[in-house]
Amino acid sequence: MTVTGTGNAPDVVDVVALGESMVTFLPSRPGRLADVPAFHRSIGGAESNVACALAAAGHTTRWVSRVGADGFGDHLVEAIGAYGVDVSYVRRDPARPTGVYFRTAGDRAGDTHEVAYYRAGSAASAMSPAGVDLDAVRAGRVLHLSGITAALSPDCLALMRELTAPRPGRPLISFDVNHRPGLWGEAYGPEVLLDLARRADIVFVGEDEAEEAWGITGGPVALREALPEPDLVVVKQGAQGAVALPAVRGQSCRWGDGGPPARAKPRVGEGGRDGTPQSPGCETTPRPAATAPALKVDVVATTGAGDAFAAGFLSATLRDLPLTARLRHGHLAAAATLTAPGDLAAPPPRPLADRLAALDDPAWGRLRLGPGWTDADAEAAEEARTP
Repeated sequence: MTVTGTGNAPDVVDVVALGESMVTFLPSRPGRLADVPAFHRSIGGAESNVACALAAAGHTTRWVSRVGADGFGDHLVEAIGAYGVDVSYVRRDPARPTGVYFRTAGDRAGDTHEVAYYRAGSAASAMSPAGVDLDAVRAGRVLHLSGITAALSPDCLALMRELTAPRPGRPLISFDVNHRPGLWGEAYGPEVLLDLARRADIVFVGEDEAEEAWGITGGPVALREALPEPDLVVVKQGAQGAVALPAVRGQSCRWGDGGPPARAKPRVGEGGRDGTPQSPGCETTPRPAATAPALKVDVVATTGAGDAFAAGFLSATLRDLPLTARLRHGHLAAAATLTAPGDLAAPPPRPLADRLAALDDPAWGRLRLGPGWTDADAEAAEEARTP
């Protein structure tokens, strides 16, 4: 086993993302996997997608994972690194392969959509608390994780529990539930995901997946009640939009006798609040939820849109924007991916995204975005390149 990089103390970055990435094979034309004659190689992975999108948006990011000592592993490290992501803490495994998967061109929600995963026993499934550089993982303002990693193996689940445990200096934990029933088999996936979500600071969850995983049918408010500990629960409602529900101030008292995770660094997007544990009698002041309707989009492919939404939301969080603006930036980043064929798409230039996110409600509701929309504003793109 080898590690790329020098082994020096890790630099602090805006966002660290940990999880498996796979080589993705996209079909050359629509049709069943049995009928597609050829595939185009790409990359895909929930966490690395977020790291790449954030790097493309101008943030410093790091991807931590494990890949095989094979050509596909080379491709992943090189392709993700080409986005500007720090890949120096990716470990290479000589005994286990890099995961790959094939998918059809159809919408994931459709009955004809097919995905064939070849990831069992992959290098990433061997990640463990002892098998990654925990200092490098924790050296970020935000640590982004997803429920997919917890499903890969008992060692991966142990790593997730280690990273989400309350401890001094813990970064802000962003957790995308990403419920994938096929990965869990006979394991108690829903219970594990609920536990991990309750340990996080920001939780991304789809209203439909919450119903599928946890049987919660009461909408965003019921989800917020089921997840009282996180600072923020972001509920994705598909074509309807998204809702961000802050915790009641003082809600972190529910962490118990040890209090909430103590942080040496200020919280991101919280105006410098230091996360000091509060007493059982702390204030409980309601904070209003924020909503943002989804955009009208001419969809090319849906894969990766959830990851892009998380990246857009986290980018706006790192900039300390208001909650509604964070949701709108999430929708805009998702729209960039929805109007492109692969799992990854360049986000809109920041001046363009800021301009669109600042529209009044009627103008936002009239927006309709199609393929190539992120390249349509040349002036904004030039502004984004100008220091």
